[in-house]
Amino acid sequence: MPTDVQTLQQTFDLRVERYGPQLREGLAAVYGDRADETADRVLRIAADTLRDRPADLRRLDEARLLRPDWLQGPDAIGYVTYTDRFAGTLNGVAEHLDHLESLGVTYLHLMPLLTPREGENDGGYAVKDFRSVRPDLGTMDDLAALTAALRPRGISLVMDLVLNHVADQHEWVQRARAGEQKYRDYFHTFTDRADVDAWEATLPEIFPDFAPGNFTYDDDLQAWVWTTFNRWQWDLNWANPDVFCEFVEILCHLANQGAEVFRLDAIAFIWKELGTDCQNEPPVHFITQALRAALRIAAPATAFKAEAIVGPADLIGYLGRGAHHGLVSDMAYHNSVMVQLWSALASRDVRLFEVALSNFPPKPTTTTWGTYVRCHDDIGWAVSDSDAGQAGLDPFAHRRFLSDFYSGDHPGSFATGLVFQENRATGDRRISGTLASLAGLEKALAAGDDGALRDAIARIVLLNAVILGFGGVPLLYMGDEVAMLNDHSYLDDPEHAADNRWVHRPKMDWDAVAEADDDHASPQGQVLVAMRHLIGVRKRTPHLHASVESRVLPSPDPRILLLTRDHPLGMMVCAYNLSEDEVELWAAPLRDRLGEHADELISGNTWSLQPEYLRIRPYQPLWLVRSPVE
Repeated sequence: MPTDVQTLQQTFDLRVERYGPQLREGLAAVYGDRADETADRVLRIAADTLRDRPADLRRLDEARLLRPDWLQGPDAIGYVTYTDRFAGTLNGVAEHLDHLESLGVTYLHLMPLLTPREGENDGGYAVKDFRSVRPDLGTMDDLAALTAALRPRGISLVMDLVLNHVADQHEWVQRARAGEQKYRDYFHTFTDRADVDAWEATLPEIFPDFAPGNFTYDDDLQAWVWTTFNRWQWDLNWANPDVFCEFVEILCHLANQGAEVFRLDAIAFIWKELGTDCQNEPPVHFITQALRAALRIAAPATAFKAEAIVGPADLIGYLGRGAHHGLVSDMAYHNSVMVQLWSALASRDVRLFEVALSNFPPKPTTTTWGTYVRCHDDIGWAVSDSDAGQAGLDPFAHRRFLSDFYSGDHPGSFATGLVFQENRATGDRRISGTLASLAGLEKALAAGDDGALRDAIARIVLLNAVILGFGGVPLLYMGDEVAMLNDHSYLDDPEHAADNRWVHRPKMDWDAVAEADDDHASPQGQVLVAMRHLIGVRKRTPHLHASVESRVLPSPDPRILLLTRDHPLGMMVCAYNLSEDEVELWAAPLRDRLGEHADELISGNTWSLQPEYLRIRPYQPLWLVRSPVE
């Protein structure tokens, strides 16, 4: 019988045989003559990681290799929160797992956990130390204990890993400033302002209000440093293989603490190419392929999620296109679904949504979308000029309309959002606000208007039904399940007052959760009951497996969004009324695909599709599959 050491060596050898070529191919494309040396270093790191990996995580590795679609099933439900806003500490999170389990959560994204710089830190995304947890949240031992408590409940921990930059207080920066050339080479530095100007000529500004430009002069280095996001966030030089190996070690270390999904933050920016906007450059995908292959060897229970908020043509590259098909990130954000949902809700018109979704290239069937109604960030109106033109809209005017509508400035608006980062040169005005406040609940409660209150609750449920029925991992943002409103107390915190995105990052109201559980007639109770019901239906619906994509079915009525899912078990049609009107929808398109009878899964009723028109209530979602009656 083989010994444990022999078994482990055999496991390692088999994985190297399987994923080694992907690793070496990615490295060769980026590092040329240094690729073989880098691959050898990476394999040593992977071997050490596998040797030190806890037994239950090794078992999870084998289980995930046998079920590679673990992020694609309809049972996958995501929940996104800040640790301190949710429960104070990592140990506090462990005390609220029953709530997460009651929602069916299988994927828990705790936003920036790692130690950030002191002072301003971009909400934790300016990382000072990748190997320690923010002290007020706990310790790395607390993190490992939390992941150990999550695994028996079938919940995977998702962690942010910022790839593009580190904080100016990071050890690598300090050693570069102290004169160590090895660490200076970890960054992009320029002693000649003319070089900076040549790069700057084609670079956009990410935060023009408080971080104009892309470079900062550092007195210690006597050089300009690349700082895309802020003067205290130094961009890393991924053309240096030492940086690549540092991140393989970081990923492996965090994987052995129990992290199962890594959100690769700012991944679109990591490769710099003169004369471009330095986003979405081809080497990014070779680097990601090599990182993924390294983790497949060391800890294959882990997955990558690309934080790439880019246009559709570029976005597919992060899930794998051409030679990278299915070899890079396992998951990416479908930002367009969020934007188009809010757009259709304001305009009561789905035609732009139909155009935008129809123009999306197909994704690899082995990958999944992360879909969401809201997230921790602002809403930027990522409506392309081309899509708007195809829908018969003036793109500038429509983006302005959306900003006006959701800031409450447009006549008849139900929303109470805040304008974030207005760019007077381009007219770009992004929006902050919680789901409930943007959907009208805050305004309805203030007015004491029962009709407006009913509509607001229906909008919240409808928007969540769309992301739950789209396919992929629906990501619920903390507090949305109990319709939490804008929290203006951020203005009292000097660290948050200048950034109104904190208005939609409230502390979790656990009293509201308890009240919602007790009083199902309250607005919060109605939303919580509806969410749990929708999630339960989703988990029982195999048609929602992410290997199948939602496709647009041109709607006979611009107020109704129709999406089809052509699953091996049969066709599914999802219909969503994005207006406050009762709509009589021409039934022929549904009847052609489902026959004369369909089971509506949300209500549990069977619908006859024989009449010429179907009556759909205001803001009603429908999940329809062919009825056994057929």
